[in-house]
Amino acid sequence: MRGIIKYKSLLLLFLFILGVAGCVKDFEELNQNPFLPTAVVDGALFNEIISSLRLGHNRQLYLHNEKLYQATQLAALTAETFQNPSIGLEDVWGNYYRALANARELESRFENYTGDPEALVNVHAQLKIIMAYKTLHITDLFGDIPYFEAGKSYQDVSNLRPIFDDQESIYKSCIADLESAVEVLSAPTLPTTPAGEPYASFESFDTFFKNDFGKWIKFANGLQLRHLVRMVEVDPEYAKPRIGKLITEGASFIGKNEDIVMSPREQSWDNWGLNWSFREHNKIRMGSNLWNYMRSGGQVIDPRANIFFETNNEEEWKPYPQVPNNNTPQSGGEPYFQDKRDASYTNKGSGNIYSNLNYYLVRDNWDIPEIIMTYAEVRFLLAEVYLRGLGIAPEPSIADIRYQEGMFESMLFWQNIMQNSLIWINNVQVLTTGELFQAIDHPKYNFQAAASDEDRLDLIYAQRWIDAFRQPWEAFALVRRVNNRLPREGGPNELFRFKYPPSEKNNNADNWMQQANKMGGDENNVKIWWMP
Repeated sequence: MRGIIKYKSLLLLFLFILGVAGCVKDFEELNQNPFLPTAVVDGALFNEIISSLRLGHNRQLYLHNEKLYQATQLAALTAETFQNPSIGLEDVWGNYYRALANARELESRFENYTGDPEALVNVHAQLKIIMAYKTLHITDLFGDIPYFEAGKSYQDVSNLRPIFDDQESIYKSCIADLESAVEVLSAPTLPTTPAGEPYASFESFDTFFKNDFGKWIKFANGLQLRHLVRMVEVDPEYAKPRIGKLITEGASFIGKNEDIVMSPREQSWDNWGLNWSFREHNKIRMGSNLWNYMRSGGQVIDPRANIFFETNNEEEWKPYPQVPNNNTPQSGGEPYFQDKRDASYTNKGSGNIYSNLNYYLVRDNWDIPEIIMTYAEVRFLLAEVYLRGLGIAPEPSIADIRYQEGMFESMLFWQNIMQNSLIWINNVQVLTTGELFQAIDHPKYNFQAAASDEDRLDLIYAQRWIDAFRQPWEAFALVRRVNNRLPREGGPNELFRFKYPPSEKNNNADNWMQQANKMGGDENNVKIWWMP
């Protein structure tokens, strides 16, 4: 670790952390109501940004369960019930712009620091990485967003209603931030700057990686890989050389047992919104598409199926049709109702005629992590890079190895999820290494048995899709990027982006209207920049 002395500067942290924020409102209330000021150290402000990585409960109910599981066909929606996505959209939007305002405040403190600027390079690099993740995440959901001047209205009221910036510029700015952050954190560890000043450190306030620069570097490299591959179809001249540089220069990525997650137990927070979002929604069931893909010859070939799903009230495996007709019976029951099922696990409700998501996967609010990036995802991304020759010469044999690593680690990851839950009582058989490789070698999944490189690429995409089962936003990005190459029943996906939340339309009306006109309408079927 380069620095060991905590960088502190006491300034006022106003009520914006607690407010319901939109990018145009980030400091509107602040300027009008300067009550209850709170003095905090910079580390606490940084930790507030880390805490914002937790998924909001309204987001999970209104966007994940009502929209994304259906769009990605990782599960099935038995009835459209919560047709008010704006509640979830406000959750996502407010979360991001509160974090962005906090980041702008930290950046302002860094800029106004009167000591040696070199002392702040590490903490600034960590801030760049975490905000690049959050920024790329939200622009992938909406497309163009206010960014470069957003979150700054407390500094200059002219920024109270920022313009929308194009997604391409935002992407490339974030990639540049990740590149520079890696360069800084990769420098030799020194106790002081050349001028003799101790390097600033977030110390214990970094509850994400515990100030481990090596992990921050791996996260930044993984984010670059994820998003460069995402944009490679629309800007290969920009993306391919950077992908090639990551590979040829031996960039470090997360390894075994280094999956990046938000862990309630380890970080001391109660993920009560997880079960709430499924219990209140109650319309998500196992869909026929994923269920059929994980089976062959009438038999389940994928051990993750028993971890993702459970039987219906008759202890039978029964998927809900991904494309139902007027004669399809609806599903009732209460398979996610915590009080009943904690008292009696088998009490799923007499009307629960279809298999539901595994109760404990959406019930355990302490030991089920919220996933940000898995080791398996990185292996699948590398498999695609080597198979397609993105920035490097194609090497199908290495692609095969990375694909098998991805499958094995994904199956192991989900098996560990089950084993590490203290309340999970319907445990399925824990498979040995040899048994996991038998699943990988099944002809339906076997990389070498595929007839062509195009078929092998489809295998990579399908396995990345499965691994993202509890990251429906990542599966959503994959669906949009690869078009119709993923397993799918019925017509193609027609949800390309989410509409901007009502608060933006109401409070930033002129800029919202200009953006809507530019897109041809603020609609769900407008393609975002990196979509082919």
